Amino acid sequence: MNMRLTLDALYVLDAIARKGSFAAAAEELHRVPSAITYTVQKLEQDLGVALFDRSGHRARLTPAGERLLEEGRHLLRAAQELECSVKRVATGWETELRIAVDDVIPMAHLFPMIAGFYAENHGTRLRLAVEVFGGTWDALVSGRADLVIGAGGEGPAGGGYATREMGTVEFVFVITPDHPLAHAPEPLGSEEILRYRAIAAADSSRNLPPRTAYLLSGQDVLTVPDMRTKVEAHRRGLGVGFVPRMMVTDDLAAGRLIEKKVSRPSPAPHLFVAWQAGHSGNALAWWLKHLEDEEVLSGLIR
Repeated sequence: MNMRLTLDALYVLDAIARKGSFAAAAEELHRVPSAITYTVQKLEQDLGVALFDRSGHRARLTPAGERLLEEGRHLLRAAQELECSVKRVATGWETELRIAVDDVIPMAHLFPMIAGFYAENHGTRLRLAVEVFGGTWDALVSGRADLVIGAGGEGPAGGGYATREMGTVEFVFVITPDHPLAHAPEPLGSEEILRYRAIAAADSSRNLPPRTAYLLSGQDVLTVPDMRTKVEAHRRGLGVGFVPRMMVTDDLAAGRLIEKKVSRPSPAPHLFVAWQAGHSGNALAWWLKHLEDEEVLSGLIR
């Protein structure tokens, strides 16, 4: 039987869907855009179906394309798991370790660990992703990540994973110096805060119910993609709300933002390292060992 569907074509289709365009997919896959276009056209020709609707300004998946992508992602995960399984059997080291990091943790804080891992030349590739709120748990339980760093709050029901607490992150309520609440007496009450727009970072979960935090019922909300964008929106005076203190230390010291006490303060969320319980590769074990170091953990969340 002549197989017309290849894993490479599925990788291309997945990249286009995730990145939103042929050009962005080409950049992620380190290929020229014409190669991406050719792969899609050949796949459509081989299958005899149109995978993209090109009638608008942007190519959109047809129903057939959406079905192929949905089922194809199962094949991609299975192929990746097979590759890793074979590598682990042969050497004990994974072909790839996928790490999801909560966006309250600056990715640069992980670079020393990454450098240390690569210095040992085990040959395992690292794939890092940033997730927001429950997106870390979602990445773990859906199989997109083998290890998550900074997962907040309680994990989802169903198990299949192990956890270790990292510590807590302090959140503070901030506004700009020219905001109407800047000179209001403290602590600020909920009714007073409700009058002003909140800024929220969107949960990146794909399958689990999205989580929200510290929003008042009926409050106007500006939703942004991640915590760093949220902090920048606070700096621009676009709204109010809680942010991690470690992300605004310089802003508070310089007076670009001011901290206000509130009657209902945000609890400091507990962050966790979590991993798939059935994963036994040496690369995961290396990371878990180094993430036991109290100094390392403190450096990640301070």
